[in-house]
Amino acid sequence: MGAIKVHLGASYAPSEDIVSREIEGEILIVPLVSGMGDMEDELFTLNETGMAIWQHLDGQRSLENVIADLSMEFDTRVEEIQEDVMGFVGELVKRGMVVEISKS
Repeated sequence: MGAIKVHLGASYAPSEDIVSREIEGEILIVPLVSGMGDMEDELFTLNETGMAIWQHLDGQRSLENVIADLSMEFDTRVEEIQEDVMGFVGELVKRGMVVEISKS
């Protein structure tokens, strides 16, 4: 299987195969199908960076827009935010937790 490609001009949203809930300041992701991403864990939690990115993955905004929004929210270099967003979304796509909605 080839490397997962994530596109700056594409928008992404949570897969219908997962449920996510915010509980006590953490986002928990629960796969609804077994063997998702070949991971043994059944429950995933996101750190602060992951939560910030996750909350912007609405299927409407491109990753370019997500990066721009996050760069306004956080005092971090745009290049660093882009690297975090692309890596995180790529991992979520690989695990089947996020799907590409559209590409421009």
